Formats: sequence, C-alpha cells, structure tokens
Amino acid sequence: MSSSNLQKQETISISPLLNRLAYSPIAHISAAEIASAFALIIENRISDIQTAAFLTLLHSTGKDRQADVIAKCSHHMREAACQIDRASLWKVIKAGGRPEGNYEGGLCDIVGTGGDSHSTFNVSTTASIIASPILMTAKHGNRSQSSLSGSADVLKAIQPTPPNIDAVNGSNLAKVYKETSYAFLYAPHFHPGMVYANSVRKALGIRTIFNLMGPLVNPVEWAIEARVVGVAYQSLGPVFVEALKQSGARKALVVCGEEDMDEISCAGPTNCWRISEYKASSGHDDTYSSEEKESPQTLVKIETFQLHPSDFGLSTHPLTDVYGGKMPKDNAMKLMSILRNELPRDDPILEFVLMNVAALLVTSGVCEAETSNIGSGEKVITERGPGGGRWKEGLRRARWAIESGQALKCLEGFIEVTNRLL
Repeated sequence: MSSSNLQKQETISISPLLNRLAYSPIAHISAAEIASAFALIIENRISDIQTAAFLTLLHSTGKDRQADVIAKCSHHMREAACQIDRASLWKVIKAGGRPEGNYEGGLCDIVGTGGDSHSTFNVSTTASIIASPILMTAKHGNRSQSSLSGSADVLKAIQPTPPNIDAVNGSNLAKVYKETSYAFLYAPHFHPGMVYANSVRKALGIRTIFNLMGPLVNPVEWAIEARVVGVAYQSLGPVFVEALKQSGARKALVVCGEEDMDEISCAGPTNCWRISEYKASSGHDDTYSSEEKESPQTLVKIETFQLHPSDFGLSTHPLTDVYGGKMPKDNAMKLMSILRNELPRDDPILEFVLMNVAALLVTSGVCEAETSNIGSGEKVITERGPGGGRWKEGLRRARWAIESGQALKCLEGFIEVTNRLL
C-alpha cells in the first residue's frame, strides 16, 4: 500500500475482538485475527481508544510475544510499506553483489529490538557500515525509542556532512546501491502507517508489539539474504527465531547477551539461535520435518549455542567500558573514529563492534570461502567454533574492512549519493 492510499477511511470497531482478548481463553484467538486487527491500525481505520486497548491487551495476554502473531503482523506491516522498484533494485543487487563462499551477494541487515536498558554504543549501526565492503547492507532503523542515541540519530549527527537519510525512498534506492554497497532505510519514510499509532504508543508508555517488529519489517525483506537480530530478553530468542523462520528467513542469527542485551556481549556468554540452510545429499532425509523442506534439496534447521569473546580470539570487557549512553554527536564521533582506524586494536568498543560484524559475516556464509583476497598475505582462518562457525575468520575480515579504509569509503559513498538525491 502506498502512502497516498493511507488516508483516513471509515472507522471500524474491533470491540468483539477486544472483549475476547479481555475475557475469553487466549488460545481461542488466532494469530490471523490479531494480525487483521493490527492491519487496521496502520490503515488508520480504528480509533485511538481501541488502538490503545488492543495494544495493551496484546501485551497483558502475552499474545504480542508469540512467534506467529509477530510474523503475521510483520507481514501486514511490510505489505503496507511504500512500494519499491523491485526490478531495478534486483538488477543493481545482481550487478553489485560479491558472492563468496556460501554468500550469494544479497542484501544483509543487523538490528536489535532495543529496550535492554544497557545504553551501550550504537553497535548494530556501526557494524552495518563495517560489513558493507564485504556484504551489500540494507540497514533498517529509526530514531531512538529506548535510548539517547538511535541509529537514525547517530547518522544524522555525523560531521561535517551527514548522510541525507530523509532523501532515501523506494524509488531511488537502486540509485544508492549503484554507487555504494551501504544504505540506511529510515523506517518512518518506508512505513508511513506507523504514524497512526505514534501518539497512542507515547501516551501508553509501555512496550508494545511495535517495539518488537522492527527487525522483521525491513522494507526490502524480499531481498534480504542474511541478518543478525539482537533481542533484549532471553525468552524472546526462541520466539524471534521461529518468527523469522515463519517469515521465510533462510540465514539468520538471533542473539541475546547473557546480561539480557540485544547484541553479542563483550562481557561474557551470548545465547544464540540460528536458522541455517543446508543442501540435502539425497531426495529424502527423515531428520527434518516436511515443514523444513522448501524443496527436495533444501533443508532449514534451527540450532542453539553460546558464543564468547574468546571464540573470536578476543578478551572480555565489562559493559561499563562500552557504555554509549551519550548524545548522538558523541556517538557519531566515536563511530567515525572507528571507521578512520584511529582506535587501538584492543579498544573495548572497537572489539565489541567487531564481534557483531563478524557474526553477520559468518551468518551470510562469506566466511566459508577457502581463499580470500582480504588482508595483506593473510590466510583464511578455517578454525570452527560454536555452531560450526568460523568466528575468527569473521573477525579477521571485519578488521580488514576498517584497516583497509573500505568501510569508511562505503559510508562516504552513501553520504555523497544521498546528498545528491532530490
């Protein structure tokens, strides 16, 4: 649905559903019913009072933390997003992508749900830029909802010239990717229907299903090959990996630091849930259910494991060393210092970011390559860690992206092209 279609329409009452949510056994209310009501919010077809009641009841019943509900509501959100010229974008992705290992050259994203109360540095935003010389990156984000400096806030604060993220839209996204492998997709410009719930969300003052859907509503979802999603609570890990699977994800890593942090922790263990794609050696394998077979040759499974900084060849750092609860301009300065390779190699924030970059690189499959031109004479690190991932190889490639200047070059390309967009 285009923004021009999101005009005020006849208001619909969802009182019957609200009564069932309030008084009936929640098991009798399907995800499809909830998603249909949710769609009415982003179409501006229910009142603010009923929107508030609906969001509150979803939260109090726990329905907004069920995988099928999140997946189906996210589907409606993507359907209502601004239209993108898919043919043009696909053409550019095919021309600009750099397949390597098991990475096919598609778009990748790294994002967190937020709300973990740790106020760490803008890790996923910085990581998305560092990954972009190796992976085509489509970072989907917004202004801060639960911290001082959200992804859009920190990008807008870059000096002397920030990227013009307000200029990027569905019709010119292909133009951006013709000049750089990095793009930031500013959520309000791609999801205009969100505005109809903004005042209610602010007035409620509680986290709602909208806070959970960000990682699942990238407007170029159909072109996303791999992603890392951070969740703020351990209980959300299994929920999100299942929601991603139901949404059709083939390569995804859901992470939650043991401290309930929506990134890979620099302080200790991180719990991981991974969706992996495998090619079957024969047309029949009883190990996997029929639901996990997209074709006779393709299998999908979910694995769980833990990661530790030592798996990347790094030491631990207390979270106090990576505190990012500062104003956007401060975090923007730190981001640029990282990209300019101005920090010591063992800087806590740098290592924190590098682990998360490495995780995205491993998830994409690029680290499965047996040879690499990345690094001056360095060999591919074939050592495998938890989940069978080449985490140290991911870190080697992440360091190269910074130390070669290529990550900075990708951001500069994004800044230049967005400031020329009309």
